[in-house]
Amino acid sequence: MLAHVEVRDLAVSDLDTMADLCLAARGESTLGAQVSVPEADRIVRQVGTFAQLEGGSVLVASIDGQIVGFAMSRFIGPGLFVDHSSFYIEALYVASSARRRGVGHNLLSVLADRAALQGVTEIYALPLPGSRGVQRFLARLGFAPAASHRVVSVSALQRNIAAEFKRSRKGTARAIEDLIARRRRSRFETNSGPLDLRAFQNEYAARQELDEQSLPN
Repeated sequence: MLAHVEVRDLAVSDLDTMADLCLAARGESTLGAQVSVPEADRIVRQVGTFAQLEGGSVLVASIDGQIVGFAMSRFIGPGLFVDHSSFYIEALYVASSARRRGVGHNLLSVLADRAALQGVTEIYALPLPGSRGVQRFLARLGFAPAASHRVVSVSALQRNIAAEFKRSRKGTARAIEDLIARRRRSRFETNSGPLDLRAFQNEYAARQELDEQSLPN
């Protein structure tokens, strides 16, 4: 079910929550040591350093004010080997309790829009080591293998995310229609209760009247 997801840039007050999410990602991966260090205070320093790098960006996603996911990315301009700019996603993670609610899609949607505004044509992603779920998620959105990374064009990512949101909205609409239909059936079926009760009451009253008539004067 889709939820209202807010995506914004990392604030200093978010660093402790970011550390908790990084530790959760480490715990889910079979290659935890390649995801993050095990000490929260070191993660806080590392995330803060990354956020201050030239071109570095950390987005956080929240539901009802609670941060449930993040995306760490870098803008990479033209250089010695390529004459175009690109976005590089270092990490993408959504808390297990908030999955299948549009969090990852919203994070990538904001990244894709920012990339498009800067004239970027491709987005590279490095899935969290040992996380098959993230691999499948990226593949579904069009990320194709590229050396040890995955890559997708910005335009294709925007189209795929829009299509996913559209399917999710249709699924939500169908779920609401099913709920309304079930409630209507329930009301129809329970109507037999009062009808049967009235018939019983009428029969009971008739018997009472006969009994009274049979009593001696």
